[in-house]
Amino acid sequence: MKRDKRAGAEAGVGPTGFSTGAMPAYSDGRGAPDGIRSVTNRSRASRNGAVVFAVVVFVLAFGIVLAAAQAAFAEIGLVALVSAAIVGWLASSSVHIVLEWEKAVVLRFGKFNRVAGPGLVFTWPIIEFYTLRIDQRVATTYFGAEETLTSDLVPINVDAVLFWMVWDAEKACLEVENYYNSVSLVAQTALRDAIGRASVSEVAIRRNQLDQELQEVIEERTSLWGITVLSVEIRDIVIPQELQEVMSTEAQAEREKNARMVLAEVEKDISSMLVDAAHVYEENEVALRLRTMHLLYESVKGSGGTVVIPSAYSEGFSDAALKNMADSLKTPKG
Repeated sequence: MKRDKRAGAEAGVGPTGFSTGAMPAYSDGRGAPDGIRSVTNRSRASRNGAVVFAVVVFVLAFGIVLAAAQAAFAEIGLVALVSAAIVGWLASSSVHIVLEWEKAVVLRFGKFNRVAGPGLVFTWPIIEFYTLRIDQRVATTYFGAEETLTSDLVPINVDAVLFWMVWDAEKACLEVENYYNSVSLVAQTALRDAIGRASVSEVAIRRNQLDQELQEVIEERTSLWGITVLSVEIRDIVIPQELQEVMSTEAQAEREKNARMVLAEVEKDISSMLVDAAHVYEENEVALRLRTMHLLYESVKGSGGTVVIPSAYSEGFSDAALKNMADSLKTPKG
C-alpha cells in the first residue's frame, strides 16, 4: 500500500485520484506552506488524434520527397533520406491541430504574435512556434486551510472548492508563469485572510457571505491573468471537538436566556393587567362577585363536579340579589 502511494506521488497523482500538478507552491519546486493544501482537478482529454495527424503529415511529406528523389535520380540515397526527414519534420511542425476547447498562443521570434485555434493551425517552420495550449473549460480547484486561527484565536479546518476558467489566453500565457499554481495560491491566501478576520461563530454561520467574499477577492487578483472566477463554495468547516461542546452549551444557555426573558415580559404584562383588574374590583363589589361566580362556573364545568355554597353566601345568587346587581351595574357611581 505504501509503495502504491509512493508511486502515485511520483506520477503526480494524489490520494484522491486528482492530478497534483498544481500542488508546488513556488517555481523552485518547494511545496506549499504548512496548513495549506490544494488540488486542481482537470480531466485530461485524449490528444491521440492530434498526435496521429502530426505523424501522418510527417509520413506523407517523407514519402513525397522519397518519391520525387526516386523519380528524378532513379535511386534513393542517403541525401534523399536526410532531405525527406528534414522536410517531414518541417511539415509536421508547421501544421497543428488545436482541440475545440483550447487556444494556442503563437510566438514569432520569441514575441507574442497571435492566439490561434481551435482547428487547424499553421505556423512558419523554425521562426514560429506555440508555447502553450490554454484549456478554456471550467476548472475545479479544491483548496483548504488547516488549523487556521480565527479572530478569537480558535484553530479550525476549512475545505472549499473554486470554479474558474481562462477567458483571455494571451494574458494567461504572458502575465503569469503558471496560472494553475497561481490560482491555487491566491485562493488559499484569500481563505486564510477571511478566516483570520472573523470569529469562529461567524465562520460557521456566515458561509454564504464567506463564499461571496472569497469570490470577489480571488476575482480581483486573477482577472489580471485573464482568469474569471465562476463561484467559490465552502465544503466543510471542522471545529475542535472540545470547542463544539462549549459552543453547544453556550447556544443552549442563550436559548434558555431568551426563553426566560420572554417569560418575564409575559409575567410583567399579566401583573399589569391584574393590577388594573384589582382596581376595578376594589371600586365595584358587584364586578368582584360576578368574577367569583365565573371562576366557580369554570372550575366545575370541565369536571362536572358540584360546588357546595354556604347559605349565607348563596343569598348573593337569589333573584333579588341578582336584580340589585344589575341595577348597580346600570347606575354609575358618583
